[in-house]
Amino acid sequence: MSASTWTSTSMPYLTPRKREQGDAWSADAAAQGRRGTQRIVHAGEVPAPAEVARLLGVPDGEPVVVRRRLILLDDEPNELTDTYYPTAIARGTPLAGTAKIRGGAVTLLAELGHVGVLVREDVTAALPEDEEQETLRLTPTDPVLRLTRLTLDADDEPIQVDRMVMSAQGQQLRYEIRIG
Repeated sequence: MSASTWTSTSMPYLTPRKREQGDAWSADAAAQGRRGTQRIVHAGEVPAPAEVARLLGVPDGEPVVVRRRLILLDDEPNELTDTYYPTAIARGTPLAGTAKIRGGAVTLLAELGHVGVLVREDVTAALPEDEEQETLRLTPTDPVLRLTRLTLDADDEPIQVDRMVMSAQGQQLRYEIRIG
């Protein structure tokens, strides 16, 4: 595997951390000898896009809370991530603001009583949309991976939807699943 290949695993991003541990992305990047940072470009309530509304089980256009982030690897754009939450969970919490959340959003969700127990991820490949192309510094023919992650709690209620877009070049997605 070349130095420019990035292996992404989901588990560190799904489990609560201790607040002093910082966020999962910074720790994941550091473990691979890299520097991971993120910039929150928007946070607050927005009308739910159709796919997000379906996954969260709310009507199209109903308000949801979103955190839009530009994920940087070694100070270069690496990924765009929009994380959506039902307003009943996120309204009035730090999830609806642009400040960094110590320990990450999953840690805060757990502190608020919302722990994910089932995650479904769908990955597709496509060409980038104009904004993705510009932000991620891609050409119109550079393929991207789109990962949509739905997190459900113990009652099978959706607590979070992540929509991520990353260049397909140099990406490797690794899934480790323990059965039983």
